[in-house]
Amino acid sequence: MPSFPLEPFRIKMIEPVRILTRAEREARLKETGYSVFNLRAEDIYIDLLTDSGTNAMSDYQWAGLLHGDESYAGSRNYYNLGEVVEKIFGFKHWVPTHQGRSAEHILFGVMVKPGDLIPNNTHFGTTKGNLRGYGGETIDLAVDAAYDLYGDEPFKGNMDIEKLERFITEAKAAGKHIPLGMTTITNNSSNGFAVSLANIRATAEVYRRHDIPFFIDACRYAENAYLIKQYEPECAGMSILEIANALFGCADGMLMSGKKDALVNMGGLLCMNDDELAKQVRKAMFYSEGFYTYGGLAGRDLEANARGLLEGIDESYLAYRIAQTRYLAERIRERCLPCAGAVVWPPSGHAVFLNAGAMLPHLPGDQRPGAALLAAMYLAGGIRAGNAIYPRAAAAANDEAPLHLVRLAIPRRVYTQTHFDFVAEVLGEIVAQGEAVPGIRLAPGSPDAGAFDARFEPVS
Repeated sequence: MPSFPLEPFRIKMIEPVRILTRAEREARLKETGYSVFNLRAEDIYIDLLTDSGTNAMSDYQWAGLLHGDESYAGSRNYYNLGEVVEKIFGFKHWVPTHQGRSAEHILFGVMVKPGDLIPNNTHFGTTKGNLRGYGGETIDLAVDAAYDLYGDEPFKGNMDIEKLERFITEAKAAGKHIPLGMTTITNNSSNGFAVSLANIRATAEVYRRHDIPFFIDACRYAENAYLIKQYEPECAGMSILEIANALFGCADGMLMSGKKDALVNMGGLLCMNDDELAKQVRKAMFYSEGFYTYGGLAGRDLEANARGLLEGIDESYLAYRIAQTRYLAERIRERCLPCAGAVVWPPSGHAVFLNAGAMLPHLPGDQRPGAALLAAMYLAGGIRAGNAIYPRAAAAANDEAPLHLVRLAIPRRVYTQTHFDFVAEVLGEIVAQGEAVPGIRLAPGSPDAGAFDARFEPVS
């Protein structure tokens, strides 16, 4: 059995949870149309739907809430957060936002016009939505290794530099405008795969040569920095802070959701170096987020973000975090041995991805193996996870249908080894059931399957 890492903390407060009976869970599934999004949180035993905003804050962060200055403008918590932002990210200008997607909405509203093209290694869903909402076209240019679900390459999230160079050259020749270029770390929509510092530097060089502002989507930058320290030899002797400084020193700006690596339940950041852009951003945010020194957050939340950002780059915490995720991945592989290809590899910093199609090979794509596995996990153990329809490489010779993946996103500082062992045991039992696990189809009259309020029914 793999070894679970030692926790670099003690538990001082608990939240009681109730485990429903199997009959109760079956009733809940029927009531909610077999969609885990529709379940009440109180009816779930282990919730792995997302790692965003589900973190357990520290005593230091909770104490910071009592130091909240709720002044409309210029609260002390804004300046406290500013000191931390300068220390880690180093940009000339910054504003707080209530979460990452609001930072996207503000930045793209200022920079993007209809017909613009915006490249990235892989755009996250909200990023695509916000860019398309302003008429932009999103271009994903991850390396081919991003589509290899089982190789050991540690930096499958990288930008393909040759593809990027070719895309920009051809776009400019066609008279297209590229208002900004991006890279997401870790590569959220590509199984959370890490991006190397060397790749960030090479990406920045391409953007700089073509006079394109470079923005990093940095929601899990600290986890990415730790993976760089582990797997990029020239960074082995650097601190996490030094790696973060090096990463953001390559860029013209960044945006992030604080609900991940800032270890908070709500918050985000938007940073930039350009003076004129900063003026436009502060003006634009006033109508949605509020005055730029609070950005849609209470003063106490600004303080929790300031303290959480510092805790999020602590190396002992990150070592535990990354090892914890790998432990769950290894335990699932161990328990699901009869099923080749159950776990996407290598595990990311924030989640374990499962290939539901491989785990439930008797189900054709139109019986939604991902949704079927989610329903089976809740029915068998009260476990909630999320699904992700993951595209195969566009260059694939046979252009097969999308893969059906399930994401077990791990809240930070919330669950213990016993919880993870239980998740692995439940998945092993599901695989052992084989063809007894029913497929799932869209219920008559339900919205499209991509909608969060979709309703399903089991296939007899």
